[in-house]
Amino acid sequence: MNGFNEIYFLHNPYFSRNHMIKFILFPFALILCIAASAQPGRWQQKIKYTMNIDMEVNKNQFKGKQTVEYWNNAPDTLHRVFFHLYWNAFQPNSMMDMRSRRQGSITRRDRDGNEIGDWDPRVQDRIAYLKPDEIGYQNVTSIKMNGRMQQTKLHETILEVILDKAILPKTKVVFEMEYDAQVPLQVRRSGRDNPQTGVRLTMTQWYPKMAAYDAEGWHPTPYIAREFYGVWGDFDVTINIDKSYILGGTGYLQNPNTIGYGYEDKGVKVNRPAGNRLSWRFLAPNVHDFAWAADPQYKHITRQIAGGPTIHVLYKNTNNDPKAEAGWKEIADAAVTVYPFIKSNFGEYPYKQYSFVHGGDGGMEYAMTTMLAGTSLGTAFHEWMHSWYQMVLGTNESLYAWMDEGFTEFTTNLIEEFYRKEMVKKHLSNNPAERNKSNSIAMNAKPRYHQSNYNGYLNLVRSGIEEPLSIHADHFNTNYAYSNASYSKGAVFLEQLGYIVGAETRDKILLDYYHQWRFKTPNLNDFIQVAEKNSGIKLDWYRNYWVNTTRTIDYAIDSLWETGGNTSLRIRNAGSIPMPIDVKISFRDGSSEWHYIPMYLMFGQKPAEEGQDNRKVYEAWKWTHPTYQVQTSGKLTDIISVEIDPSYRMADTDRRNNKLELKW
Repeated sequence: MNGFNEIYFLHNPYFSRNHMIKFILFPFALILCIAASAQPGRWQQKIKYTMNIDMEVNKNQFKGKQTVEYWNNAPDTLHRVFFHLYWNAFQPNSMMDMRSRRQGSITRRDRDGNEIGDWDPRVQDRIAYLKPDEIGYQNVTSIKMNGRMQQTKLHETILEVILDKAILPKTKVVFEMEYDAQVPLQVRRSGRDNPQTGVRLTMTQWYPKMAAYDAEGWHPTPYIAREFYGVWGDFDVTINIDKSYILGGTGYLQNPNTIGYGYEDKGVKVNRPAGNRLSWRFLAPNVHDFAWAADPQYKHITRQIAGGPTIHVLYKNTNNDPKAEAGWKEIADAAVTVYPFIKSNFGEYPYKQYSFVHGGDGGMEYAMTTMLAGTSLGTAFHEWMHSWYQMVLGTNESLYAWMDEGFTEFTTNLIEEFYRKEMVKKHLSNNPAERNKSNSIAMNAKPRYHQSNYNGYLNLVRSGIEEPLSIHADHFNTNYAYSNASYSKGAVFLEQLGYIVGAETRDKILLDYYHQWRFKTPNLNDFIQVAEKNSGIKLDWYRNYWVNTTRTIDYAIDSLWETGGNTSLRIRNAGSIPMPIDVKISFRDGSSEWHYIPMYLMFGQKPAEEGQDNRKVYEAWKWTHPTYQVQTSGKLTDIISVEIDPSYRMADTDRRNNKLELKW
């Protein structure tokens, strides 16, 4: 291009040499302007932890040294950094303690009319009564950056490090830290001597963890109750502990043949070193957290998934309860059964192992592992699916808790149904005489997979205390509103998305979202962009109504009449969220028609779904208009029913006005 311009100007007498130079330079200037105005690409920080931990099990305390290599990939200069010290929350009068006690003073009525408190039953006011040897603490005694001591300021569960020299963009620094900690009596997630499980040590949120820094700045979120956000990186962790303790959790054990306890290679004779302690060394690549648990009475079983990870299950069963024993083994076997379904529908698990570990409370997800209080298979599936929507996608869970919990709920429901059908198949194959009996009916049943989540959302609406999904997880006024919003309303978001764009398209969206955004900490707008590109439908309206407001959906059959041999149906929007509408008209002769009305703001339409071959598509319903009219050539007296959304995927708050049955 530049050569062509130069030749042209040299042979054009109407241009002077100065003009020629200016016009030759213009393309370069234009390129520079474009480059200067271009938006910077998505960047994220990187970190590497190298830890050495000395655990004193008799004192429930440990000392640690860690080197933190930190790459500032941001275009910003950092003058301070922040570390989480989560266990400082387990002290009387802490923010977690005060918030929990405050929740206990809030009451509401349950469905039976009984007045109940808003406690998190696991916490309640337990922290207020912890004794000095039962509290948790993390005390950083020394921190250096590139060999120089740094000034710090403690904000309870957040340690601010005021740097003596700023970290420039595109540079790396090394922090050296020394600290000591006391394992709290188990209250929430972490702790010792769990009263529910009997597990000695559940080591989660146990080390000084650097807070996340992204395009929105630092996220030094204090530990109040829930949800986390971390920096992608690598962990090299050595844990020195009493030789009788068995460990499980994040990472690949590097010295399995000197550790044993079920980790050793097949056929290898374990040769543990002399002394009373063992050093367990784990490597965990490209994760944003590290967790482990330990107990002298753990049992350890493994399963190898063909083309997938090794499954580790570590559990405690001191009473040799046969039911518990069978439950833990079923978790291991079920993981093998469901993984092909998970991989096909939601993407492959990117690590070489996953561990289900007895500990914590209920279930709590971490990188490459989960802590389980019991053998609930649904809980195990749910926690494993967090590996996809939190541990691999890495969304800021404090701001988008529902994009983790809700998406995990949605996928878990489908996995549970897949597993149920697989078990029916297995049962029938082992019992041929029953193949034509009631179990075959169960095999072919099509339940409303997500009904419990719809019920949770609708109960929240009726409670009158719903808050928008966009609220920070720690700042919901009630635990009830948070739980039903993040889990139930979040799951409904995806199932209802299938109603808007089509279920097959929604499934493609989920796979594409996972493959495009894994290890990149996506936000809601990133998901919406993937959904719009796959569906060809605008979805910003859905994001705004469903996430940023507490408005509700309510469509109603307004009237039905016949004129000149044709039957007209008027539909009314009695709610405050506009939606596309599926209407099914059923006739006496067993036939049916589908009438589909796109919503104006979609600027597109979903394809006909299964069973909707006889479908009539209308012009879009403008959201400003309260009613819309559809028409069929069938006579009124031939119609036996008219129904809005027979699939029940639209979260209509009053379905009593969705169906009209005509009994002639």
